[in-house]
Amino acid sequence: MPPARGRSAGLKRHAWRASRFLVVILLTYLGLLAVTFFIGRVMPIDPVLAIVGDRAPEHVVERVREEMGLNKPLYAQFGIYLKKVVTGDFGTSVLTSNPVMTDIRRTFPATIELATLGILIGAGLGVPLGVWAAVRRGDFVDQLVRVMGLIGYSVPIFWLGLMGLVLFYAKLGWVSGPGRIDVAYEYSVTLESGFLLLDTARQGQWDAFRNVLSHLILPASLLGYFSLAYISRMTRSFMLHELSQEYVVAARAKGLSETRIIWRHALRNAMVPLVTVIALSYAGLLEGSVLTETVFAWPGLGLYITNSLQNADMNAVLGGTIIVGSVFIGLNLLSDLLYQWLDPRTRAP
Repeated sequence: MPPARGRSAGLKRHAWRASRFLVVILLTYLGLLAVTFFIGRVMPIDPVLAIVGDRAPEHVVERVREEMGLNKPLYAQFGIYLKKVVTGDFGTSVLTSNPVMTDIRRTFPATIELATLGILIGAGLGVPLGVWAAVRRGDFVDQLVRVMGLIGYSVPIFWLGLMGLVLFYAKLGWVSGPGRIDVAYEYSVTLESGFLLLDTARQGQWDAFRNVLSHLILPASLLGYFSLAYISRMTRSFMLHELSQEYVVAARAKGLSETRIIWRHALRNAMVPLVTVIALSYAGLLEGSVLTETVFAWPGLGLYITNSLQNADMNAVLGGTIIVGSVFIGLNLLSDLLYQWLDPRTRAP
């Protein structure tokens, strides 16, 4: 094949992959928006009554219903909903009287900060523990790691949170209590990025930085333990598979050290599927930290959605759900791309 025709075929192949990838993204987001829309319609909560109140006159209720477009057919309502969401308009929160997107910009950085530290703890400890358990398969270390994972799966995280507050905050005083920062420091810090650790460090307020870290470390450790249970288990499984491969036997026959075989060869190959596990665990922390944020009164997106649901604020609930779902979809797609980049065998022809 001439070089020009080869390049043309390569460009067409890449264009086809890119277009197929974009179609998958669009269809996934369309499905997410459809699910959130119909959830908002089937829930036994009237958004009009949530705004005007139960004692509003009938003509006021009907006027507001018409202004919101709720008197139109369902497909027309879905079209209006799509148009607003595409422009970033999730409506106004009944609870705060702010645009929902404004509230999300204010609360989501707290959730990202909490989940990021949690996944750093979970992956930073879970991967070495999983490798150690696979190498020492069947002995005490392996059993200990498996028991730790079983406890992480079995014990409700809200119970661990309550027990952690009782022990480390109320009894020992090692960490600060619920909330994100003490009132004494709250008004001295200028929120620039929304990430308090970053903002306090950039402004040189190290007392406030230590206070924020003291509030953050306990809930982040609990989330980290929750993800550690899954990551260590999957790491152990992947490593057991890799250590049974022929290239490991050949490496040992050549006289390579066990440390080099484990960490430079077996773990390197195990990291290909493990990247997906860590990315999805991170997404799970971003969307599943509702109970942790509620127990620790952490002013993040999870607590915002919970309070909105309790107050029948459906605009805020659906807006938060879309953001969380979008993050999960984005991390899922990113993990797929990383998987294909790390392992060329998985790339479509």
